Order: sequence, then structure tokens, then C-alpha cells
Amino acid sequence: MTEITAQAIRKIEDSPILQQIGNTPLLKIRIFEKEFPEVEVYAKAEWFNPGGSVKDRAALSMVRDGLERGLLRPGITLLDSTSGNTGIAYAMIGAALGIPVKLVLPENASEERKSTLKAYGVEIVYSDALEGSDGAQRLAAKIYEDDKESYFLPCQYDNPANPRAHEETTAPEIIEQTQGRINHFVACLGTTGTLVGTGRGLKKRKPDVVVHAVMPSDSFHGLEGMKHIPTAIRPKIYDDSVHDHLILASTEESYDLAEQLTHEEGLFVGHSAGAALAGVRKVAQEVGRGVIVTIFPDSGDRYLSEMR
Repeated sequence: MTEITAQAIRKIEDSPILQQIGNTPLLKIRIFEKEFPEVEVYAKAEWFNPGGSVKDRAALSMVRDGLERGLLRPGITLLDSTSGNTGIAYAMIGAALGIPVKLVLPENASEERKSTLKAYGVEIVYSDALEGSDGAQRLAAKIYEDDKESYFLPCQYDNPANPRAHEETTAPEIIEQTQGRINHFVACLGTTGTLVGTGRGLKKRKPDVVVHAVMPSDSFHGLEGMKHIPTAIRPKIYDDSVHDHLILASTEESYDLAEQLTHEEGLFVGHSAGAALAGVRKVAQEVGRGVIVTIFPDSGDRYLSEMR
């Protein structure tokens, strides 16, 4: 490790804001208690991360990995595609470490996410809204290929440091917070890093944990950040052997459950949390009892302009 790299790593370790990433609360969720009285449901409230989402974990892991491998050096710009949350995490980390950031974002990303990225001062390139996250991914790759000397492209969909963040942090936190009582883990598929990394980490610590992946029910959906794997660019980090079951969630049910949680429990969550709850409900219907843990990736304040 060079002295420049060592200095950059020390800067991460000395950063008051970056040291707040992780160790998020595990909340008890009660909306299914009457329907499934013998099922306990808990959710990691990932909007408590300083960047406001679960993506802080993976972004910091990928930046640190780039620094350690000498790929992210002075004069190099961090470039990646994002539907919003990973980009905001990159922007926060870049500001804290003095790293310039350039992001490719689908043009139809929520106005709240666009405004947040602009506030951090990052450079934004918009991709075709109709091509979704796949289009942003392709455009980021083209920008990188055209000028490799100027950029570090972590590629969150293909970078092993993404799931590793969850294997090393999210999974042990869940084991500790449930005192090892977890029976089922439910998470949504986007980059797939959260599901793959947390699932691996849980099974290493408690092999009988059953892992359930949640995917949009069709390719044309309104669940920002989630991927319909059969019709999308398959992330290289996606390992379908990690999950035992695959659950399909519709946009309508996901929106309904997110709204219900807000109205009944005061938890203002994003749409993908609603999809996670749709998965939890299906698991509860199947098993009838036990401890189910899921991930709420972000809060609803990033989707205010898209509320029904």
C-alpha cells in the first residue's frame, strides 16, 4: 500500500460522517400481527445511514476497495451509474474524501434524488428514461471506455465489494440484534448486493436461515432501483444459489403496503420497502410462525414527487 493510499484510508477512518455508516436500528413491524399472530417481523431501517439509504454500505466498501487497489488515485474521477441512492452515497463519500464524482442517472429518476445529487456538487449525465437502470449502466461503461485514464468505474452491479459490505456488516448486525433468533431473511433484488451479501453472511453464521429474494413481477414496473432479472442486464454479483425462494411483487401491492406502513405505524418508507413487505407477507402466509427480518432501503422522502 502506497503512502497516498494509506493517507486516503486514514481519511475514511477519521471521517466523523463516514464512521456513522452501518449499525442501523432493527424495528419491529406490526402491520401483519393480526393476520399472522405467531410471526415476528423486523426491518433494518437503512435510512438511518448518513446518506439516507442502504447504499452507503456498498458505496463505502467499493470506494475503499478502489483506494486499496490503487485504482482511485488523486486526479481520478469516480464514475458509475445509479438510480439515485448509490449515487447519493458516492456523492457524500466523495465530498468527505475530496474525490470528484460523475454519475449517470436515468432521466426519470425522482426529482428529490436529482436535487440531492446537485446539492453535493456532483456532475450528472442523464440516460434515456425508457432504458432504465440498464441504459444508465451502458452509458457509464461507454464514458469509461472512451477515457479510461480519467475515471474509476466501480460498477456496483459487478463489484464483489458491494455484497461483501453486507456480508461483513449487515448480516452480523442482524444476528446480534435478533440474538440469533432469525428464521427467514427477505430482501429485494436491484444490484442484488444486499440480498447476496446479507444472505451469505447470515447462512455462514446460522446455516438454517431461509433466504427469500423479491423481484418485480414484470419488466415494466414502478419500483425504482429494483430489477426484473430475466429481462435486465444480469448483475455479475448476482448469485441465485444464495436465496432459497424467489418472490414476485407487483408495483401496486408494494405501493399499497408502503402507504399502509406510513399511515398505521408512522414509518415513511420508500417503494422498495413496500416490495419487501409484499415478500414478508408471502413468507408469513407460507410458514405461519417464526422470525422474519427484512431490509427497508430508504425513506419515502426521496419519492415525494412520485406519490399517488
